[in-house]
Amino acid sequence: MSDKPQPRGRLDRLPPQSYFLISAVFHYLGPSLAVLLFARVDVLGVAWLRIASAAALFAFWRRPWRLIGRLSAGERWNLLALGLVLAVMNSAFYLAVDRLPLSTVGAIEFLGTVVLAAAGARTWRNAGALVLTTAGVVTITSIRITGQPVGFVFAFANCALFMLYIVLGHRMANASGGDAAQAGRPASIDRLAGSMAIAAVVATPWGLGGALPAFAHPVWLLAGAGVGVCSSVIPYVTDQLVMARLSRATFSLMLALLPVFATIIGAIVLRQIPTVQDAAGITLVVAGVAIHQPERKQRGIRTAGIGRAEGVPDLPGHDELRQPGRARLAP
Repeated sequence: MSDKPQPRGRLDRLPPQSYFLISAVFHYLGPSLAVLLFARVDVLGVAWLRIASAAALFAFWRRPWRLIGRLSAGERWNLLALGLVLAVMNSAFYLAVDRLPLSTVGAIEFLGTVVLAAAGARTWRNAGALVLTTAGVVTITSIRITGQPVGFVFAFANCALFMLYIVLGHRMANASGGDAAQAGRPASIDRLAGSMAIAAVVATPWGLGGALPAFAHPVWLLAGAGVGVCSSVIPYVTDQLVMARLSRATFSLMLALLPVFATIIGAIVLRQIPTVQDAAGITLVVAGVAIHQPERKQRGIRTAGIGRAEGVPDLPGHDELRQPGRARLAP
């Protein structure tokens, strides 16, 4: 049997980093629209508009109900868990942003990604990359631990839930194993669509009431839909495309670029010119991401003794032990 790589689809022809850049840009366009709505619609109402509009668009686009019968019990539980996380995480994020500066909430959110990236740093080179990126984020962002204790409760809750989103989302993106290059990508987005529908149902009890005023103002409703597209549809879809091709630790480290994009978008859109401290932080983050060695997923049919780490059984669930550059395991 040959170990020829399987043919790649159109989505695989672009590097995964390109999808992450798209996600990072839209990650901050959504909150800018949401902040404008806060003066007219209740915070939880804005969160519900974001979730519900994204769920409606996903339902129209992917029709996730067609996938339910083909899911295993484990995949159904993962879909349900991600839906719960999305509902509570998005609500906690807006409740935190309503009380704290966005940079503070973003810095606290990054703490969870540091934990995930540190857990997957297998080499000294990647450990050094993690140190540089962390130092850069700390330099860019300013965490002010004063006042608004409730805001910090929501911010740290969002941090914990964001970690769960990465874990569950990564599991969802790789549920199809070696077939991810073909049927897995659309199936992964279908599962994401199902999770978003669950999130809309879960968030309805605490969010629909606050969103009702928007139904009397088409412009507000359109802005809410824009928040859903910019904050939930585009970033979550591109996240799935990235997670299917990069390890969880590498993806977590790349999230350090989000504060960099916040600074750049602030300079372009809001004329908030970066300071020398901001420039130093951006340099550290870019340097850390540049020296990091990505751990890509291994695809294709593996034959006995070909293309796998010695001493590692060729069984499902051991893919994380077969990354290139790992030390050989003892027999």
